[in-house]
Amino acid sequence: MEQANAASGMAVHDDCKLKFQELKARRIYRYITFKIEAQSVVVDKIGGSTETYQDFQASLPADECRYAVYDFDFTTDENCQKSKIFFVAWSPDTSKVRMKMVYASSKDRFKRELDGIQVELQATDPSEMSLDIVKARAL
Repeated sequence: MEQANAASGMAVHDDCKLKFQELKARRIYRYITFKIEAQSVVVDKIGGSTETYQDFQASLPADECRYAVYDFDFTTDENCQKSKIFFVAWSPDTSKVRMKMVYASSKDRFKRELDGIQVELQATDPSEMSLDIVKARAL
């Protein structure tokens, strides 16, 4: 059911990969947040396809770390409709130091499990993942 990695000791729940595949292939979700619980990465919250970037930002706790993926739709300068899947490593300054370390040390391995991530963003406060920053990174 879960695969553990000896290096980080962190398991990734199958549901994480399954939901990510659904976001990527069927686009039925706008975002998914993930949290580490009992040495395992699990799905935390899922945002439906009608949710906005503001909804996504509001879903991240102010004082706890999370991983998240966000399916960002945008229009290029040439007026083409595109979308990119962002991986967000949310690590607020107010979260516990130990949790920040656990999330940081497991991030790359977890990200590798999610095949299809196009842009990575690390944020310690909401200003570092503002919509303007996301748009700039997407283009």
